[in-house]
Amino acid sequence: MIAQPPPPQKRWITKPFPDSVEQRSAIESLTQSLNVSPFLAALLVQRGVYNYDAARVFFRPEIGHLHDPFAMKDMDRAVARLKRAMQPERQEKILIYGDYDVDGTTSVSLVYGFLKNYHPAIDYYIPDRYKEGYGISQQGIQWAAENGFSLIIALDCGIKSIERVAEAKALGVDFIICDHHRPGTELPDAAAVLDPKRDDCDYPYKELSGCGVGFKLLQAFCQHEQIDIQQLYPYLDLVAVSIASDIVPLTGENRVMAHHGLKYLNAAPRTGLKALIKIAGFSKELDITNLVFGLGPRINAAGRIQHAKAAVQLLLAESEEEADGFAMAINKHNNSRREFDSSITEQALAMIRQNEAMLSAKTTVLYDATWHKGVIGIVASRCIEHFHRPTIILTQSHDKAAGSARSVPGFDVYEAIEECADLLEQFGGHTFAAGMTMSVDNIDAFRQKFEEVVSRKITDEHLTPLIDIDLPLDFSEINDKLVRILKQMGPFGPHNMQPLFMTENVYLASDPIIMKEKHLKISVKQSRSGHTITAIGFGFAHMADQLRRGMPFSICYQVEQNVFNGNVSLQLMLKDIRI
Repeated sequence: MIAQPPPPQKRWITKPFPDSVEQRSAIESLTQSLNVSPFLAALLVQRGVYNYDAARVFFRPEIGHLHDPFAMKDMDRAVARLKRAMQPERQEKILIYGDYDVDGTTSVSLVYGFLKNYHPAIDYYIPDRYKEGYGISQQGIQWAAENGFSLIIALDCGIKSIERVAEAKALGVDFIICDHHRPGTELPDAAAVLDPKRDDCDYPYKELSGCGVGFKLLQAFCQHEQIDIQQLYPYLDLVAVSIASDIVPLTGENRVMAHHGLKYLNAAPRTGLKALIKIAGFSKELDITNLVFGLGPRINAAGRIQHAKAAVQLLLAESEEEADGFAMAINKHNNSRREFDSSITEQALAMIRQNEAMLSAKTTVLYDATWHKGVIGIVASRCIEHFHRPTIILTQSHDKAAGSARSVPGFDVYEAIEECADLLEQFGGHTFAAGMTMSVDNIDAFRQKFEEVVSRKITDEHLTPLIDIDLPLDFSEINDKLVRILKQMGPFGPHNMQPLFMTENVYLASDPIIMKEKHLKISVKQSRSGHTITAIGFGFAHMADQLRRGMPFSICYQVEQNVFNGNVSLQLMLKDIRI
């Protein structure tokens, strides 16, 4: 039997304390102008908030902070082509085409749901994940041409669809592309290509989701047609779901749209999302985490298990009865997805653990023809939780090997895959996630080359799980005001993560308690006689035997409010423990 390596110890990296002359001056100024502690002021300065005006923008994101949509390259062309299609004398048929994931289905629901109020000759199309694959498909173009559509608005896809857009043009079908993925060296010959990541696009914010780009198109359309922009804002609930689920940075425009989208979700969600919230069992105010782990996976499950059109039908549902029906069906798909996810993850981890070469590799590339294509991206993420390295999970699809890649913080997996392009038939994606198709015969060669490329670029730091700590925190600073202000720093996500703190030399105030055989509950104090506070560690039951009364240890954690049976208390959510 091959000896299993111990799990790597996590790296604790504490961000530098803001200590320059400018930063210390900013801390002093914020302490006075905001009436907060120097500790909270330092936390804000760490996030680039240096003065009262910046703090006002940070804590109160306003719709007015959104950029002019016409600053995006080709936006004028996109609106002109859309307007021409909608002219009464032309009445062109418009097809809204989107990818089958959360970003794609929310994009289609947004653009179709809004434009159908102004143009009756409109429909939508979601490709079948298994029959057509990712992006713009030949089948989709053929269907559009045969059914008389002369304009396709492609959302969350299309930036690399050079051949497909050319085929469509030959059939008399124009494209407006709204994408946020990295372009190749050539752009499609479309009526307009909206993508803030275009090299020639000066748009000031580059990190929009696909749904976010669709929102900017509608924002520009409203401005051009002098439509009351207030009619568009309720659709921000869909944009918030896309931002959360596509794991784009929670900065700039994304933060503004997520902030207001969450407000709509919590105050007056659309009928379909209301049904999904109910079936997910959420009773408290929703945050980004609820969208990432509660709503997003359910919306995604429609396309993973059957067809993503069901997700759009749910998001566009007008009656509660109709919405409840779609939500129940999607929830069943999500339960099936969980079963596939669990069994395939077990198989994948066993393959790694039983192979000495795989155990010592810098990458994971696994293939099984029987694995369900709809969950391989999730399985890749699960493998990274156990073996912290770039991972690609492949399965068979139409006599080809189709794969999903996931990366580790700080390592660009897309660039590594790009160096293996000679072995691939197609690929696309982001820094931390990508998809690809290759000949089954190329899998071994790809595995070898990918390992060589990654080994050349990756560092030991990339391969060690990282805990990014904001600041050391003294327990005396933990109070209701701290928690209240920390909550206002959301919505949290990439580049604006929930603050993580570290305290050294803490002690047990009582014996550890194991909950449900997996989780750890401890009472801790900062000195042998100090004030105690409860700390919860999910999945930390294995640490109970290592903790002893009177023995100092260090913890990193988030500070949260616990509400139980009407009682409110402060508690620490443990992220790691060091003896």
